[in-house]
Amino acid sequence: MSEEQKKPQEGASDQKYKKPAPKNPRRKYINASFGRVYINCTFNNTIITITDERGNVIAWSTSGSNGFRGTKKGTPFAAQITAGKVAAKAIELGMKQAMVFVSGPGPGRETAIRSIAQSGIHVTSIKDVTPIPHNGCRPPKPRRV
Repeated sequence: MSEEQKKPQEGASDQKYKKPAPKNPRRKYINASFGRVYINCTFNNTIITITDERGNVIAWSTSGSNGFRGTKKGTPFAAQITAGKVAAKAIELGMKQAMVFVSGPGPGRETAIRSIAQSGIHVTSIKDVTPIPHNGCRPPKPRRV
């Protein structure tokens, strides 16, 4: 018995730790060919998100993720490239028509909309959802001298 206890377990020292195999990524396909495009265009970046009618994200992209750095991220050209790439992903997943919601004061707003329309997605409506203050912030109290 003592020899059996001293014997190392077979295979325990021979096998190294193996990482579990990665799971297959879930393939998305939307049943509805209608969706929504949200364009958040600031002075520093452009973020484009495409969702289905329920609001589940289908595809998204930013100017930074497409290789633009620094001040180039806020340009209309960066917005055009970003919109084209994200629209291509959505078309691949079955999108045909979309409503566009634009937010923010950035320079790439119109360019992104044009790029989405040229990529093959039929734009049914364009809505500006930029938040506008009704009465603005509270002014500072008067200065005492």
